[in-house]
Amino acid sequence: MSLDITTFHNVINNELTTTAETRHGINPANQQPNPEVPVSTAADLDKAVNAARQAFKKWSRTTVEERRKALNAFADAVEANTDTLSKLLTQEQGKPLNQATSEIENAVIWARTIPTLDIPEVVIEESEERKVIQRHIPIGVGGAIVPWNFPVMLAIGKIVPAVYTGNTIIVKPSPFTPYCNLKLGELAARCFPPGVVQVLSGGDDLGPMITEHPGIDKISFTGSSLTGRRVMASCAKTLKRVTLELGGNDPAIVCDDVDIDAVIPKVGVLSFLCSSQICMMIKRLYVHEKIYDEFRDKLVAFVKNLKLGDGTEPDVFFGPVQNSMQFGKARNLIDYIAAEGLTSVLGGSIPESKGFFVPPTIIDNPPENSRVVQEEPFAPILPILKWSEEDDVIARANDTEYGLGASVWTSNPERAQRMATQLEAGNVWVNAHFIVQPNVPFGGHKSSGIGSEWGVSGLTGWCNTQALYFNKNP
Repeated sequence: MSLDITTFHNVINNELTTTAETRHGINPANQQPNPEVPVSTAADLDKAVNAARQAFKKWSRTTVEERRKALNAFADAVEANTDTLSKLLTQEQGKPLNQATSEIENAVIWARTIPTLDIPEVVIEESEERKVIQRHIPIGVGGAIVPWNFPVMLAIGKIVPAVYTGNTIIVKPSPFTPYCNLKLGELAARCFPPGVVQVLSGGDDLGPMITEHPGIDKISFTGSSLTGRRVMASCAKTLKRVTLELGGNDPAIVCDDVDIDAVIPKVGVLSFLCSSQICMMIKRLYVHEKIYDEFRDKLVAFVKNLKLGDGTEPDVFFGPVQNSMQFGKARNLIDYIAAEGLTSVLGGSIPESKGFFVPPTIIDNPPENSRVVQEEPFAPILPILKWSEEDDVIARANDTEYGLGASVWTSNPERAQRMATQLEAGNVWVNAHFIVQPNVPFGGHKSSGIGSEWGVSGLTGWCNTQALYFNKNP
C-alpha cells in the first residue's frame, strides 16, 4: 500500500492522530515550508507511554520467530516505498536523491539483518547440582531520539533492535526532519500490534519530556555531545538505561606509500558525503609531507568537480546543509578562517542563494590549535595537515575530546596494524572510513558516546542481564 505524503500524523497505539497546535519544517534547498506536522503535548506522550507499557506485556512474551516475521514485514513495507521515502527525505533533509535512496536501501538491510542475530543466552555453570544461565531480557519501553542527518537509517537502527529484543519503542524525530519518521510509524502500524512502535512529532520540549518520563525505561539518543550530556543528566533522575551516539572529529592519516590517484576519490567522498553532516566523516586529514603537495592539489581538483545544488537535480553531490542553525555555524567558521588569515585552497566563502548552500572548503595546513581543526564543523569544511613522524601524528590524531572514528591509509600491512591499534576511537579503519555493518557494534569512546548500537552488543544494550540459578534438587 502506498504512502500519502501530503498529510502527516502522530502514530499512537496504531492510530493516526493530530494535535491542536501544528508546525512545519523547511526544505533546506529553497527555504520553502514543508507540510504541517503535530506538536505533541505531555498528554500525547502519556497516552503513547501507556499504550507502550500495555503492549510490552504481550510483546515481550512473543517468540523470536514471531518478532522476526513482523520485522521482515516492516522491512518489506519500507522497501516497497523506497522511491516515495527517498523523495520525501531529499525534500526534508536536503541530501541528493541518490544519497537519500542509499539511506533507505541501507535501512532495509539493517531491518533484515539485525533480526538474524542471536540474542545470547550463556550457560555459565552446569553440574549435577545446578545450572546457571546468563539471560538477556527486554528492558521495557524505549525512547528513540533521532537526529536530522540520517533520520530514516537511525530511526530504523533503533526501532529494529528494540522490538527484536522484545521491547516497545516511542520514536521522536528531530523537529527539522519529522516527515519520513512519521511515515515509518504508519508503516510500522501495519506490521506490529498496537503500542509496539509509535512516533511522536514535537518541538524542542518533547525530548526532555521523554527523557524525564518515569514510564520510559531506556533512551537511545543520537546527536551532539553537548545535548548528549543533557540527555544523560535527565535520564539520571529516573535511572534510565541510556545509549548515546554523539559527535566526532575523525582523523584520517595518509601515509607516503599510498597510490595517490586511487586514494583521492575515496578520501574526497568520505570527507564530504552528505555535505559532511555525518559524525563519522573525515574531519581532519593528515597527509605525509613527502606527498602532501601532490595529494592536496589532486584532492582539490577532485572535489572541485563535484556538483553543488538542489538534491533533486541530476548528478548533485553537495546538497544544502540541513537547517539555518547549522548554516549559521558554517558561516561563522568560514568568517573565522578568513579573519585568521588561513589559506583556503578551495572555497572559503558562502555566496548568497535561496537555500542553505555551503560550497566545499579545504584549508591548507592550518595550525593544530585552530578552530577548523579542533571543532567538528558538520559542514563541508576540511583541514588538511602535514605530518612526518608516526608518533607525532598519532598523538595529534588522538588529541581530541572525541573518539568516534579514525583511519590509516597505507599499503604496508605492518605499518597499518602498528598505527591503527594506537588510535583512540570506537571505530578504526585501514584504507577505508565510514564502513558500518548491522552485525558489527558501533559506538564511540570519550565524548563520542556511551554504549553501542547494532551487532550483538547493540542488542544486549536493549536488555537487562539476568542470572538464572537452577538448583536441580529442592
